[in-house]
Amino acid sequence: MLEQYRPAVLAALKFSKLTLGTVAPQFTGVSIIDGDAKSITMELDMQWDGNPNIILDIRTHLGVGLPIQVKNIGFTGVFRFVFRPLVDEIPCFGAISFSLRENKNLDFKLKVIGGDISSIPGISDAIEETIRDAIADSITWPVRQVIPIIPGDYSYLELKPVGTLEVKLVQAKELTNKDIIGKSDPYAVLFIRPVRSRMKTSKVINNQLNPIWNENFDFIVEDETTQHLTVRVFDDEGVQASELIGCAQFSLKELEPGKVKDVWLKLVKDLQIQRDNKNRGQVQLELLYCPQGTENAVMNPFTRDFRLTKLEKALKSEPDEKEDTDPTSGKRKDVILRGVLSVTVISAEDLPAVDLMGKSDPFVVLIMRKTEQKQKTRVVHNSLDPVWNQTFDFVVEDALHDLLLVEVYDHDTFGKDKMGRVVMTLTRVTLEGELTEAFPIDGTKSGKISLHLKWTSQPIFRD
Repeated sequence: MLEQYRPAVLAALKFSKLTLGTVAPQFTGVSIIDGDAKSITMELDMQWDGNPNIILDIRTHLGVGLPIQVKNIGFTGVFRFVFRPLVDEIPCFGAISFSLRENKNLDFKLKVIGGDISSIPGISDAIEETIRDAIADSITWPVRQVIPIIPGDYSYLELKPVGTLEVKLVQAKELTNKDIIGKSDPYAVLFIRPVRSRMKTSKVINNQLNPIWNENFDFIVEDETTQHLTVRVFDDEGVQASELIGCAQFSLKELEPGKVKDVWLKLVKDLQIQRDNKNRGQVQLELLYCPQGTENAVMNPFTRDFRLTKLEKALKSEPDEKEDTDPTSGKRKDVILRGVLSVTVISAEDLPAVDLMGKSDPFVVLIMRKTEQKQKTRVVHNSLDPVWNQTFDFVVEDALHDLLLVEVYDHDTFGKDKMGRVVMTLTRVTLEGELTEAFPIDGTKSGKISLHLKWTSQPIFRD
């Protein structure tokens, strides 16, 4: 079991000793949960301050082998037992399912036998994370262990997918710098369940505290009412263990099926114990949850012309007759969302004073990130609240994978000074068709830029 949660920094992770000691767990409370007529659900509060003897043998990629003792384990939590199905023969239930419904507290210490664990940076955090991940994923609800009591087929009691979560990892800003020379080289790891095969890793953005990833991932959802999406942002250290910049979690129950949600998540050091209030930065995601069996029926909330099956896939609601529209065929056409994006740069307000005279000479550069098309407004002299009212058109080949960068500069005789920027996906404008809004400018204290965006679509279908 440990092997599937083994962090990338370790070449091997095994038990060399595992005894649970002589102290039994205490059950401090029991309750019966109201359920249906086919099962009985019981919850037990459990506390365990054990004296186990657990020694892990680890080996790093550099060939260093270490025996690590897991000590001073303290645990409190709530276990859930489901007796199902109820039957006429003794013991009156066919199988029992159990899981950890709530992990209230899990404390332990790691000690290198005959050495100091802090002498190998990153190892302690990686092992602690592995132990917590293994517990979270192997027995924490909605994961459950099913034990047959009376022989029979109980596969229907096991965990099954209920939908898909589509995630666009857009960007992060104001990340903590972990490097002494230069800046951090951030990348993100995203998952719902912390099994290596189901975790997604972004590309590394070198020497950047405000990285733009613009990457898309999808995840299997097994219980949208209790599961979370977890994001961990690391600083890539090459051959050494990556250093955690911060992590964040988003509860899937906050999503409305079929509706895209744009979220900024604040990064923290630890999701279990809030050890400090240090600012570690924020990460921006676009999320879409599609329940199983409804992917082709989730209507785009803004227009009748498209069905939104995924953030990445849109289907015309009235396909050409010659196209294969039989839902049982298993074929589905992806859409490259192509069209023209019209951007009107209206005005800005509360820009920072860059010039010595307490004013600025602002202008705006618009960039389509994928195709690197650029357009530039005129310079407005001596103003912190400039008005441009200039419109630019961009031919966009693949809107669902592209980004619009809006960069605000101060014009100078000897060059230009960057004031700040706005990074936006095209998801919202492709859904709504048209929007006008004042966007906060990252890099300024309170600056905003007003834009009018209009999308004229020309979808192309491909197999």
